[in-house]
Amino acid sequence: MPLILFNKPFQVMCQFSPHPERPTLADYLSIPGIYPAGRLDADSEGLVLLTDDGKLQHDLSHPARKQPKTYIVQVEGCPDTAQLERLSGPLDLGDFITRPCQARRILEPEWVWPRNPPIRQRANSPTSWLAITLTEGKNRQVRRMTAAVGLPTLRLIRIAIGPFALETHPLLPGEWSEVSQEELVK
Repeated sequence: MPLILFNKPFQVMCQFSPHPERPTLADYLSIPGIYPAGRLDADSEGLVLLTDDGKLQHDLSHPARKQPKTYIVQVEGCPDTAQLERLSGPLDLGDFITRPCQARRILEPEWVWPRNPPIRQRANSPTSWLAITLTEGKNRQVRRMTAAVGLPTLRLIRIAIGPFALETHPLLPGEWSEVSQEELVK
């Protein structure tokens, strides 16, 4: 029963079925019977876990057992203390209130690959980077959170799910590796 770490590229659909306009996981992975345990939207990049074990897939993505997920986010603007405190929540997004999370400003990561196409840059609008760790994962939650505090997301990369991180399992976009399920309990 494989457990696969995959670095999903920008604009790739997190599905195996064909998409009329965009590449899918099937363009990168030809391992029969595996499915993603959770998703990333097409505009997001980074770590996705895949498995052929239905129970493990359920355990990884079930809200009661969700693994913490860490994202690095390039935002438009420079967050102040009040914005970071609001991001750390709980934050009312209208249709739900987020659970408290960890949100902090970080330096631009040196190891992050260039995005193709690059994000838009405005000379009069500075950007900065945040690290956000959630224990939930609603649809487009990080983007909605940063927008709610006045820091629109320009780039979003999931760098860790539970004990698995791109820092300790370095993968370029489109690359994957198989890991041991035992690492989940470390």
